[in-house]
Amino acid sequence: MNHALTLITFIPIAGMVVVLALPQAMKDICKWIAAAATAVQLLIAIWLYRSFDTATTAIQFAEKHDWIPSYHITYFMGVDGISISMVLLTALICFISVFASFSITRAEKAYYALLLMLDAGMMGVFVSLDFFLFYIFWEVMLLPMYFLIGIWGGPRREYAAIKFFLYTLLGSVLILLAMLGLYYYGAQSTFDMTVLASNASHYSTTFQRIVWIALFIGFAIKIPAFPFHTWLPDAHVEAPTAISVILAGVLLKMGTYGILRVNFAILPEATHQLAWLFLGVIGTINIVYGAMCAMAQTDYKKLIAYSSISHMGYVMLGCASFTAAGINGAVLQMFNHGTVTAMLFILVGVIYDRAHHREIAGFGGLAQQMPLYAGMTGFAFFAGMGLPGMSAFISEVLVLIGAWQTHPLMTVFGAATAILTAGYLLWTYQRIYLGPFNEKYAGYADLTFREAFTLVPLAIIVLILGVYPHAVLGLLNTSLVHLNQIVLSTPGPAVALLH
Repeated sequence: MNHALTLITFIPIAGMVVVLALPQAMKDICKWIAAAATAVQLLIAIWLYRSFDTATTAIQFAEKHDWIPSYHITYFMGVDGISISMVLLTALICFISVFASFSITRAEKAYYALLLMLDAGMMGVFVSLDFFLFYIFWEVMLLPMYFLIGIWGGPRREYAAIKFFLYTLLGSVLILLAMLGLYYYGAQSTFDMTVLASNASHYSTTFQRIVWIALFIGFAIKIPAFPFHTWLPDAHVEAPTAISVILAGVLLKMGTYGILRVNFAILPEATHQLAWLFLGVIGTINIVYGAMCAMAQTDYKKLIAYSSISHMGYVMLGCASFTAAGINGAVLQMFNHGTVTAMLFILVGVIYDRAHHREIAGFGGLAQQMPLYAGMTGFAFFAGMGLPGMSAFISEVLVLIGAWQTHPLMTVFGAATAILTAGYLLWTYQRIYLGPFNEKYAGYADLTFREAFTLVPLAIIVLILGVYPHAVLGLLNTSLVHLNQIVLSTPGPAVALLH
């Protein structure tokens, strides 16, 4: 399949065009067109996964054509071990999110068109190897998310959407300035990320640090890293269920992916000097702060949102370790967190659709009325707290093994936070699902077939990767170890003082 990456990126756009072309009388089939488009996308992602050569660091399935030759801008797509797992995750989460959206009954044509446009923007980010193309897809993702939250969200949707837009736009401006700096001050004027990476030594140490920090802030807003995190709880609480699933499952990963793809590969010297502070220390703060904020929440969805901030901290800490175990664990955690948190937000949406509120204290004893739902939630909670035998355990342990070798104190804080994570999840489960049954919820239906269809595939993946993590780790290892060696071969923090 010579154009697999073009197809996987633009099939959602084709679906969007079909949805918009439908007459209003046929709006009910919009969801099935979106489901078909994302199903084809998922099948292509599975083919890419099965055809991927894990033994090489080379770019695979590459497509490169001149686009704007007078400014050295190319249409350059390709995947390697850094991006292939994110391509698979994006296709999976978007497919499931379409079915999680079936409860949307207002302006369905616009909703599914924007959802498909968002899908294309996210996929484009993960397959682009021309910085200019990468940036276009990065911006394409912004508008549909703004409207999906601002139109179909909760009571404070306008506030949450504007806050998301402004934070993300600030990050986009910084990324744009950094991109132009790399273009104008490079050994040659190009946006080709592979060429920029091969000429990394051309940039001065001071230039690398300035550009690295600008890029870090731009990407950290998306993670979101402390103190750029405040948009996330508001966006999650107000967003529709499916959009929360995409937000936590895929969008947050774009931040850490950008750091690996751009900061690590193109600015390795600055990465070696600055990562201990901006990734290690801030990542550790994310882990502890996110868990403590989650424990204080009374809103079920906001609790899960803060838990995402905490778990993304492990990704940052693993990247800062500069060890094979740490960086492999970090990218595996990106994938695992995407599947686990998608389950959690779908489960929150299930009870919200019935009760129309998310106050933890307002529930009680739901396991008696909804045993399947309570059982699936228990499974997702245990996965979230990293129970052995489930996927998150492997990735978080790899992060801690790698981080211990270079940052033992940060590792102690990261490992100790597992107690807080178990505490707030078990306490939440006890208050909502166990104890005396609240008669107000008598008659509530258990999981429907559609809801189970969105949850069961994610649960199966969590179990498979819990016992056979090599299914994803095998994709990552060769490229990530090579990237790590490039960073380690440049002057580190001790040498930086001499410049």
